[in-house]
Amino acid sequence: MNKIILHLIVLVFLSMTLHAKMIDGIAIIVEGEAITTAEIRAIQTQMQVTKAKAIDLLIQDRLQKVAMKDISIPEEEIDKKISEIAAQNSITVPKMQKILLEEGTSWLSYRTTVRDRLKKSHFYQNEVVASTPTPTLDELKLYYKNNKKSFTIPTRIDLIEYSTSSEEKMKKFFNTHKKTYVSSKRITKYTKKLESTILLMLLQTPIGGHTSHINAGDKFIAYKVLSKKGKETMPFKAAKTTVEAKWKQEQQGKALEDYFEKLRTRAEIQILR
Repeated sequence: MNKIILHLIVLVFLSMTLHAKMIDGIAIIVEGEAITTAEIRAIQTQMQVTKAKAIDLLIQDRLQKVAMKDISIPEEEIDKKISEIAAQNSITVPKMQKILLEEGTSWLSYRTTVRDRLKKSHFYQNEVVASTPTPTLDELKLYYKNNKKSFTIPTRIDLIEYSTSSEEKMKKFFNTHKKTYVSSKRITKYTKKLESTILLMLLQTPIGGHTSHINAGDKFIAYKVLSKKGKETMPFKAAKTTVEAKWKQEQQGKALEDYFEKLRTRAEIQILR
């Protein structure tokens, strides 16, 4: 599992009453933040990791919580993120609310989860991304040479292209999914002919998912990915943007590990049981 995901997306916060029994008591206190034995077991089960790894992840989660305590997320930013998530899943925000309620998740609880994710994103951008150096061309070429399998992509991508002359109409389309706001057509894009930014966006979008909209000059365009077919290794020139993104991801994963290791050596951590 990607190190960044392990460190940044441990969102299993359990609201459990502490019992007098040792098995359900507080196991560790990190800078005043408790970790219970129940949480450790839950992480072990849900992430399929050892007890030691579960404890490590939870300690890092608490250290990050302390590090993020001064980060404030405006309500408008939460609203915007929720609208983006709804659009990516081809549903409206009211529909999302209904689905979450049916699954037993309150809207307030979901907004809190989104707020926590945005806090982690801000933390990551400020503490990790900003400190990552720009790689040299030689470093990128060497990384590409040693990781060619990572740059295998489909030869063609089948899409539905949505377009409109107004950004406002595009936003209304994503919010309501009423096709009266846009023109649509089925198209096929051959990856070797795509500009690198568009290619990366389409590769990152899952089958059935929608891209965010882009300004094409005379109109606004968004895509729904229908299928990805064929297989080929991207030449370095075409892959350069992707190579750099993957190189930075690795470097940022290492930087994040180092950050938490330094934070951990200075932190007050009490092992109770």
